[in-house]
Amino acid sequence: MRTSDFDYPLPERLIAQTPVEPRDHSRLLVLHRDTGVIEHRRFFEIGDYLRRGDLLVFNDSRVIPARLFGRRAGTGGKVELLLLRRMPDGAWEALAKPGRRVQPGARVRLGGEDGAPSVEAEVVGVGEGGVRTVRFSDESALDRLGVVPLPPYIHAPLADPERYQTVYARVKGSAAAPTAGLHFTPDLLRRLQEQGVEFAFVTLHIGLDTFRPVTEDDPRQHKLHLEHCEAPEATAEALTRARREGRRIVAVGTTAVRALETVGRLMREDGVVPPYAGETETFILPGHRFRLVDALLTNFHLPRSSLLMLVSAFAGTERVLAAYREAAAREYRFYSFGDAMVAL
Repeated sequence: MRTSDFDYPLPERLIAQTPVEPRDHSRLLVLHRDTGVIEHRRFFEIGDYLRRGDLLVFNDSRVIPARLFGRRAGTGGKVELLLLRRMPDGAWEALAKPGRRVQPGARVRLGGEDGAPSVEAEVVGVGEGGVRTVRFSDESALDRLGVVPLPPYIHAPLADPERYQTVYARVKGSAAAPTAGLHFTPDLLRRLQEQGVEFAFVTLHIGLDTFRPVTEDDPRQHKLHLEHCEAPEATAEALTRARREGRRIVAVGTTAVRALETVGRLMREDGVVPPYAGETETFILPGHRFRLVDALLTNFHLPRSSLLMLVSAFAGTERVLAAYREAAAREYRFYSFGDAMVAL
């Protein structure tokens, strides 16, 4: 297995810069894993592929205003911080620009202008990959000082920051949106429930690895950073019932898959899925045995990314890349604000 196995060409014009309105009018590529047959639909037709009793599992993490701008104390030099993960001791992991000037001991002043609160950030450590450990003098003010970060391949300004949140986002903590869920509207969710589809929620706060490509030639040498993950008791019970009753579990997005497979590893011999709250670094590659995922709803992902590797593990590398080639030929929109794909 080589990282180059997960490469594909993509014209830049197909990288979506703005979201489709309304949300559920994005296109939907339907991939049947058993035959390789592909269909082309619209997202609001997803109910045609879901059955009564299916358990749809969403990631309810909410994107925080994780991009912060300030000036270094003493020099006044501009500094940008991107918050990645809040650690149990209250410090934050963050990316810093310019990194060479933001070393341990550096202090960065945030806000304090035009009536905004003033907060001091102190860099207390540097970890793997240049990730800084930062402590804030007043964490409660960060929501007012920060802005929601968009991926680096999106260059157009976003008029409404809520369009980079799912309509069910609830638990603050992500540096990037679980984008497969961006296509759902309240009305579509209501119609699916009326159809007899059941819902459950996990939380996985998305951090560094959304921004970080796989650079190793052998993807098995790649290591994911820790991300906080929770599957509450109600979700664990719903998963247990679905498995025992032979109903499908449909993951909404790769982060939901990673949360499900994290708890799936803890499933008891009698089929009981336990609740979970902790960290995960689950990295899914072809050859993985899926325990709690029967269908996957996802967006189109970057070449050589851990997300594309996960989708390939679920639906088969050749079939996934063939679907991507057909999507590109048909001018689908790719990445975070792009169109969707469901693998059944």
